[in-house]
Amino acid sequence: MGTAVSSKTPRVRAPELPPKFHWLNTDRPLRLKELRGRVVLLDFWTYCCINCLHILPDLKYLEDKYRDSLTVIGVHTAKFANEQDLDNIRRAILRHDIEHPVIVDESHTIWQSYTVRAWPTLVLIDPDGYYVGHASGEGNRDLLDQLIGELVLRQTNQGRPLPGGLRTRLEKASAPPTPLAFPGKLTVYGDRLFVSDSGHHRIVTSSLDGSSHESIGSGIPGWRDGNFEEAEFWAPQGLALSADGRTLFVCDTENHLLRKIDLVRRQVSTFAGTGEQSLGYGQVEGPGLEIPLNSPWDAVVADGALYVAMAGSHQIWKCDPHSGRISTFAGNGHESTLNGTRDGSAFAQPSGITTNDHRLFVADSESSSVRTVGIAEDITALLCGSGDLFGFGDQDGLGEAVLLQHPLGVHWDGGTLWLTDTYNHKIKRIDPESGRCETLTGHIDSGYLDGDLAEARFWEPAGLWRNGDRIYIADTNNHAIRVIDLVSRRVSTLKIRNLCAPGYCFPDSA
Repeated sequence: MGTAVSSKTPRVRAPELPPKFHWLNTDRPLRLKELRGRVVLLDFWTYCCINCLHILPDLKYLEDKYRDSLTVIGVHTAKFANEQDLDNIRRAILRHDIEHPVIVDESHTIWQSYTVRAWPTLVLIDPDGYYVGHASGEGNRDLLDQLIGELVLRQTNQGRPLPGGLRTRLEKASAPPTPLAFPGKLTVYGDRLFVSDSGHHRIVTSSLDGSSHESIGSGIPGWRDGNFEEAEFWAPQGLALSADGRTLFVCDTENHLLRKIDLVRRQVSTFAGTGEQSLGYGQVEGPGLEIPLNSPWDAVVADGALYVAMAGSHQIWKCDPHSGRISTFAGNGHESTLNGTRDGSAFAQPSGITTNDHRLFVADSESSSVRTVGIAEDITALLCGSGDLFGFGDQDGLGEAVLLQHPLGVHWDGGTLWLTDTYNHKIKRIDPESGRCETLTGHIDSGYLDGDLAEARFWEPAGLWRNGDRIYIADTNNHAIRVIDLVSRRVSTLKIRNLCAPGYCFPDSA
């Protein structure tokens, strides 16, 4: 994952940042020269990357600790074509509550000037503008903390003044509140729709026509069990209902937990995870509350067991929600695209999961493919998509000829597999036997437009669920639930009546 930071690195002037690139979260472009006297930490990231998201708390910790002496600059260097769009990067900054300045690295220019090789990579620059070293991957907070502390102490001992902090113009300052914020996943049971209102850190349940609703969770990011009003989640994603509809399982993603909502007793509890992110990989089994998890992103119930797409460890896990025991089910923990036996296979940030009770279907986002995992049969296989970490695009077809772009949501309706081809802003259907994939609606250009299937537009949809003649879609960047009517072949937006954002109600919903 790259070379660790070393204070013995020869003194080399850090390459200056290009003068005319786009910036976000700041009122003007920045230059390293004007930051002399402060320690600078460059974070090379791309918003699809789970490892990049994992280090955001580390950056926040360092920014808070060294507020008077450290400037963190995000260098967004896109992997996928969709991630090169300025508005998409802005939405990612809002979704993940990033508050430091971000420069958009066009054509990997800054990446190449710093000879970066992996996401994420952190580059440390001393107060004189010299390159100190770099660290790639996760788990480098303590090392960076030590080195930044040493640089700050040296600056102080030399009696050199620290320049003032930056003026900021945060993207969120101009983002109006919305009833839903970056909804991630959804599910339907009977006449109720359940939505992970990820940006508001809560679960919203609504009637299918939007005439009534209820919120589960206070809307305050955190980890707290209890009743619907006092419970706390942190950016929840995947949802799965028990067969009797009495229990809703939640992937509490940024808490690295699995939560359980008793819909009858109206109580939220934790049944797997410790609240700490697991940094290990490999095969694990034991009591759920004693085993750390790593960004659970989606879940599905099959034969009484809960199967979890564990995006952070690139694996599929299995949990018994009654006994609480949890174990790895498929994937060796390495980010790759190997098929074969379950233990010998490798996934790349699995982010969506569904089942026909014989096989699991997995939206393997970083390989832009749909994979299958046998439940009784010890085998994994590629259903459609290139099966390559850098093989992506937008092409319908059969099996490996199909090109997708970072799909996040998948749903089996009993006959057809439905897919949110997230970075292509499209909804697609797949034949689970042949692997044939075709577009139903959406356009490579993102947007927000209702109407017939040919003209409808979406913006990074991440979850979907078919119920009868309708498909409900979590249209993430549009902060909306969209509905496809398969009979009229039209797309509409579900309006959830009188739904407030946490701490804010809208004039027409008072």
